[in-house]
Amino acid sequence: MIVPSSIRAFVASHNSNLEFTSLAKLSSGNLLAEVDLHRAVASLKLRQDKKASMGQFLTPASVAQLMVEMFNRLDLPEISLLDAGAGIGSLLAAFVEKVCQHRQQTSSLRVVAYEIDPFLIRYLHQTLELCERECQRVGISFNYEIRETDFIEDAVRLLQMGLLNSANATEFTHAILNPPYLKINAHSKVRELLRSIGLETSNLYTGFMAATAQLLKPSGEFVAITPRSFCNGPYFRDFRKMFLEMMALQQIHLFESRQEAFSDDDVLQETIIIKATKQRQKFSSVIINTSFGANDDLLMSHSVPYLDLVHLDDLEQFIHIIPDNISQQIVQRIELFTCTLKDLGLTVSTGRVVDFRAKDYLRENIENDTVPLIYPVNLSNGYVEYPKITKKPQAIVHIEETANLLIPNEHYVLSKRFSSKEEKKRVVAVVYDANQFNYEYVGFENHLNYFHKDGRGVSLFLARGLAVYLNSTLVDAFFRLFNGHTQVNATDLRKLKYPSLSQLLLLGTGFKEEFPSLQEIDELIENQLLSMSNLSENNPIATKSRIDEALQILTQLGFPRAQLNERSALTLLALLDLKPIDSWQLATSPLIGITTMMGFMAQHYGKTYKPNTRETVRRQTVHQFLDAGLIVANPDDLSRPINSPKTVYQIENSALELLRTYGTDEWEKNIRTYLASVETLKKQYAQEREMSRIPIVINGEIKTLSPGGQNILIEKIINDFAPRFTPSGKLIYIGDTDEKFAHFDAAALADLGVNIDSHGKMPDVIIHFTTNNWLVLIEAVTSHGPINPKRKKELEVLFRTAEIPLVMVTTFLSRKAMVAYLAEIAWETDVWVAEDSTHLIHFNGEYLLQAYQIENKQTS
Repeated sequence: MIVPSSIRAFVASHNSNLEFTSLAKLSSGNLLAEVDLHRAVASLKLRQDKKASMGQFLTPASVAQLMVEMFNRLDLPEISLLDAGAGIGSLLAAFVEKVCQHRQQTSSLRVVAYEIDPFLIRYLHQTLELCERECQRVGISFNYEIRETDFIEDAVRLLQMGLLNSANATEFTHAILNPPYLKINAHSKVRELLRSIGLETSNLYTGFMAATAQLLKPSGEFVAITPRSFCNGPYFRDFRKMFLEMMALQQIHLFESRQEAFSDDDVLQETIIIKATKQRQKFSSVIINTSFGANDDLLMSHSVPYLDLVHLDDLEQFIHIIPDNISQQIVQRIELFTCTLKDLGLTVSTGRVVDFRAKDYLRENIENDTVPLIYPVNLSNGYVEYPKITKKPQAIVHIEETANLLIPNEHYVLSKRFSSKEEKKRVVAVVYDANQFNYEYVGFENHLNYFHKDGRGVSLFLARGLAVYLNSTLVDAFFRLFNGHTQVNATDLRKLKYPSLSQLLLLGTGFKEEFPSLQEIDELIENQLLSMSNLSENNPIATKSRIDEALQILTQLGFPRAQLNERSALTLLALLDLKPIDSWQLATSPLIGITTMMGFMAQHYGKTYKPNTRETVRRQTVHQFLDAGLIVANPDDLSRPINSPKTVYQIENSALELLRTYGTDEWEKNIRTYLASVETLKKQYAQEREMSRIPIVINGEIKTLSPGGQNILIEKIINDFAPRFTPSGKLIYIGDTDEKFAHFDAAALADLGVNIDSHGKMPDVIIHFTTNNWLVLIEAVTSHGPINPKRKKELEVLFRTAEIPLVMVTTFLSRKAMVAYLAEIAWETDVWVAEDSTHLIHFNGEYLLQAYQIENKQTS
């Protein structure tokens, strides 16, 4: 179970001095859920400055679960796990829970956890005690060791002393890791230690990864969540060479959102999860999975040949992560350009003026004996806007002391050195047109890159052509694939492939003075450089642009951030049957189900999602589209239940008419009109559907359930079962198939000791049978399963704080429906069949509707 985001509210509602020991009173039925509660409390208590200084970002349960699912070899007779930066032990707890749930259980599990923070060690001890209890429960021999020492120091000691070859070898079959992210000084002790094992690196996280990999046994499995930045760039060259030589990559998981993986912390780095095995022979292919966040069940999966991931002839050993077919097409298009900057006689450098070092020579505005100083803020619409009203100084004194900071006033291309994944463009380039500046020299600030020829300028048409190429969607998409940090380094730009000199000059003459728009740039690239290639039919840029347009529409329609993602954009396009090269005027409104939508995404947009993740599309996109009135459900049959496998959706007529005007002069006016009238439209469709709803009476008040499905059975539970078997009982909760509860008396449930804020795991009906003082939990089975042992355990955990006994009942419409599930029904539960409403079946008990005690139940 993943602890919900409302955990902050839980912690805040308790005394601020809440101690970790009080948390041990929770039920032992769900190891990771308990540990994640520890993490939430610990994370709130950790000071933000301490997190940053030590690189501490505690792993949420959702991330931990995602990581442990990557391990394959969990059936070994003996398993030894290394967690090199354990924190409170979230990762090792997830691993232990996974091992305990595995069909072929190991006989022995040993865990070695490193942690140096005394505050976190207190939590870590308790986590490992919970792990020990869980292993005892399933009969696994468990022992653990907490090493309260620096991991790098101890790992180097073990490796240098040769203990790995002795009889007391400290080797591990598995390693799981969320290493600290912290820059390390070139003259620090840690840097010297890492050099002693053959690694030169500037960040602690790659040091942890390298040392952990060396401590693994042959064929040992390695799973880590880390910044993506090690995949490219000069700073991690040595690490890549060392790691890729001894490890074979198997799987990589990407997150669309930088914020989602560590949503409790302000993590700026893009993070990825990697799975590798310790062996020199590489796997033929690597699986690349992508999700919006760790909680997102919608997984896009793509298999990439290893040689496409790491090129044999690449001395830098860059890791090229290609998440889907569209990305593969982008790579193929870039490969049509074969020139390097060196081939063109060009190079790229960072701006020479570091403002805080040269502050005595900087001036707010141009004065005598000064020359222009250009900052990123001066870059605008393809050219340099100068001077500009800004807090940044706009001039630098031209004297002997600053001569080495300045370059001749000639034509250059400038690009920003810093940009994030969330920005509209990662590569932003402009033309520095020397004709606009009547000075002999110019200064470029250090947050800029500038393209030049041996320190001098280039021709104006070459500068224009190079700027057009760098600003293209093709380059932007390619750059996003392989750049996992916020910098656009000169090294990254040198590694990029470019059109030939003649092609760049052709681009530079393809427009007049005004710099072209992005659409015009992409048309120039397509028509002048790619039209003769055999890739012209499959245009990934058109695909990417169409997805971006759909995202822009959802933004303008006012959807919240949770729906502003690729999944929602593709869902909208599927609902409109709009292919990448179709104009918006060709949008239609087919009746379409979720499975068909996902097929459309794969066929026309190259986004292949795992089939078992379609529920995420319904819950996290389609449901919100329905709420917004953008689409309607089952317009062909309003009586069809919303959770029927035959459910179809259709774009609402007014929305269709609006979307057909996207990109025209009428769009802005039309969207204002639509937004002003959408509430009226939503009410109209709600009234139509209300006519088909099922009425029920609760406490003398008439309420309605959505039509069909399990709600037909729920109506019979309320009108037939409850009066007969729980007379005078109090209805506390009634669910509904459209995911909105029809009735919920939260106060009554709280009076019985239960506080629940997540309806996803609730039973369909809850009744307080006051005569016997029992809490009756009822499941209505029409499309999902009965109360089986797994569901029974879930309900026990969910209602573990209840102060009265629990009774669990599975209900069916007919005997025929019951027969299909007989083998699954849990012992000590009841079954009721609506067509035989006067009878009740009890599984292995002395009396009908018999309460029972949960074994080893703990109270808080």
